[in-house]
Amino acid sequence: MSNIIVNGPAKLHGNIKVGGCKNAALPIITATLLTRGVSRLSNVPDITDIRNLLKIIEKLDGKVTFKNNVLLIDTTKINGKDPDASLVKKFRASILLLGPMLTRTSQVNIPAPGGCIIGNRPLDYIFNALEKLGVTIEEKGETYTFHSEKLKGADIVLDLMSVTATENTIMAASLAEGTTRLSLAACESHVQDLCHFLNKMGARISGIGTNKLTIEGVKELKPATYKIISDEIEAGTYIVAAAATGSEIKIENIDPQKMDYSIFSKLKEAGVNLELGKNFIKVKKSVKIKPVNIWTAPSPHFPSDLQAPFSVLMTQADGSSLIHETMYEGRLNHLKELKKMGADASILDPHRAVIMGPTALYGKNITTLDLRAGATLIVAALIANGKSNIKNADIIDRGYENIVEKLSNIGADIKRIGN
Repeated sequence: MSNIIVNGPAKLHGNIKVGGCKNAALPIITATLLTRGVSRLSNVPDITDIRNLLKIIEKLDGKVTFKNNVLLIDTTKINGKDPDASLVKKFRASILLLGPMLTRTSQVNIPAPGGCIIGNRPLDYIFNALEKLGVTIEEKGETYTFHSEKLKGADIVLDLMSVTATENTIMAASLAEGTTRLSLAACESHVQDLCHFLNKMGARISGIGTNKLTIEGVKELKPATYKIISDEIEAGTYIVAAAATGSEIKIENIDPQKMDYSIFSKLKEAGVNLELGKNFIKVKKSVKIKPVNIWTAPSPHFPSDLQAPFSVLMTQADGSSLIHETMYEGRLNHLKELKKMGADASILDPHRAVIMGPTALYGKNITTLDLRAGATLIVAALIANGKSNIKNADIIDRGYENIVEKLSNIGADIKRIGN
């Protein structure tokens, strides 16, 4: 594991470019397995999770060319054998292989996926939906075996607005016989992006952007050329970094219209001064950061992935902020690292915390606990007085492309050491 060293405090200035959306790119790449031929995807982030997914596809006899954020993926000879177990265990999104592979083979064996340790994320929501499409599931130790002779459309009400359950169901249902009506579907922007890609391949999905989707099964899909949306979580992280350091920057390659409105609503409530353009966001110097209460939940509510970065901003707010993380009981652990730096944060229970501000932060030896917490510690280090040493920094590379180089280019004193 590498470490990231930050000397703060920083004043940021200039332009920073957001990469493609991780949470859209992963399901869209797996969706190419629904057809045979060459698909071309652009604005694909070059991050660890993407690289691991591409390795899995190559081991399934797919052909991959990935350069300058453009991905050519040839699924002609995908042979349907089981995905590589060691790679599947490296990241949570590997479970997205299920829906597409079940349309190509009658049996798939896959272990429980890995990923960030942010709390209990059960697979039942995914499995229950697939069973209603005609899939049978057997559990043997840590490996699941999925059988499906023929997928058939069904009326499905998800147990929870789960993104991965929604995406797996949509992909499997696109080639199922008959019509699937999916209620309590997740409607995040990256779920919508997957739906748009599938429709470009020839799928028939309606209700996009709502919690009720109708998927009319078709006999075949065709390869497509598609540009993936940019990453609203990466953009939100840079907005917070600029606002917390009292800096002015321009964030490029991001369409604010495709971001969740709740993000801008909370930033405005916090007093962050923004200018929204057609393909950019300007962060202007804020007069005063105000305390804000955050309640995370599936879209259209505030995204859990931005809860941790936003909590750093609240350390600089004048007053008390309540953070209510409703989705993952392990996602407040980054506050323990922020407290080492001087933050006045109290974890009330696994889902709630109170942050008092404003407080000065100081450089310390701190540890990356998960992907979003890692980016959060970088933001905290940019505010802090002195040197911060962020350990286990490779975890951050799972979701942020070249974050050290990007921040260095806009004035941060930041470097990576080690592997």
